[in-house]
Amino acid sequence: MSEPWLSIIGIGEDGLHGLGDGSRSALAQAQHVFGGARHLALAGVGGRGREWPLPFDVTPVLALRGQPVVVLASGDPFWFGAGGSLANHLVPGEWQAFPAPSTFSLAASRLGWRLEQVHCFGLHAAPFARTRPALHGGAQLLCLLRDGPAVYDFAQWLTQQGYGSSSLWVLEALGGPRERIRQCPAHGLDFADIQSPVAVAVQVVGPPGLANTPGLPDSGFAHDGQITKSPIRALTLSALAPRPGEHLWDLGAGSGSVSVEWCLAGGTSSAVEQNAERVTNIRANAASFGIDHRLSVNQGDTHNNTHTLLAGLPTPQAIFVGGGFDMALFTALQSIAPTGCRLVVNSVTLETESTLLQLHAQHGGALLRIELAQAAPLGRMRGWQPSRPVVQWSVTL
Repeated sequence: MSEPWLSIIGIGEDGLHGLGDGSRSALAQAQHVFGGARHLALAGVGGRGREWPLPFDVTPVLALRGQPVVVLASGDPFWFGAGGSLANHLVPGEWQAFPAPSTFSLAASRLGWRLEQVHCFGLHAAPFARTRPALHGGAQLLCLLRDGPAVYDFAQWLTQQGYGSSSLWVLEALGGPRERIRQCPAHGLDFADIQSPVAVAVQVVGPPGLANTPGLPDSGFAHDGQITKSPIRALTLSALAPRPGEHLWDLGAGSGSVSVEWCLAGGTSSAVEQNAERVTNIRANAASFGIDHRLSVNQGDTHNNTHTLLAGLPTPQAIFVGGGFDMALFTALQSIAPTGCRLVVNSVTLETESTLLQLHAQHGGALLRIELAQAAPLGRMRGWQPSRPVVQWSVTL
């Protein structure tokens, strides 16, 4: 197209006064203007205004392709805004964007925080646990929230997690005439009449939070004993070598602990587990660690209908099999997985160990025998309590 038909305009609480010439020109020429009720009122577009449908859907905008259309969003439309959702359905040249300062930028400037060191979250529709990986003493968080009641709920959640002594700022209507900033400890939030739009800043005080190294404590996971234990999990994740944006197949996932730590490292995972109670545990762990948007849970048996079960999953860069591995499953994975995919298998049975020895001889890779022992009471003294040895095979397919 010679000219963009869609203009995505960031608008602040100062309304038209904060818009540049380009935004004003696009707004004046638009036949249709989409936005929330607050945005439409700030822009004063009258009968041309069309509120977003609930739940949010970009279809009405796309239906007007080729006509002059404006979409209004808060601040920067491509930071927790509608811009990214729209661009997924467009080709370059169809849209132009006029971003305004984001709520994050305004909040950081009010508080004097270095924005590059701040963890930013959009919690309008996301669970508060999404912030859990960033919760550690000294951390700074900026969170967009739905409304005043959500601010109280978030403060209560922080307190329940042990961070009630954190300093909390409630930032309302930043950048406009209704701007208001108030501070209190999270456990003492008692402000009345919190108005939208609202953001919360948190200077975290409390427990150390999650470690960034693999092998989180087993006690942090819901499980029935079927869990890759912490030291073994650390070695397993080292072999899997997670990288941001990569996808994992976790087959026979048990508690999903390997998937959880993979996702905490920035990847996504498809956990496959046959047992219904363990599927429930995996979902609970994903929610608890705030990575349920990264971890999908699939109930099924990888030994039956393997191709059908796995064919619908996103393409993996790595595959972990924690139990139930055999030659048939390897043959299936070899035919499905893309070239260069990393495979890691842990075994505690003699039968599977024999299979791994054979496959290592045929395909190479690394074969590791892991034997661990922990100190435990032995009468009036202590002794070493050995765990079952684990044989681990890792190879690139």
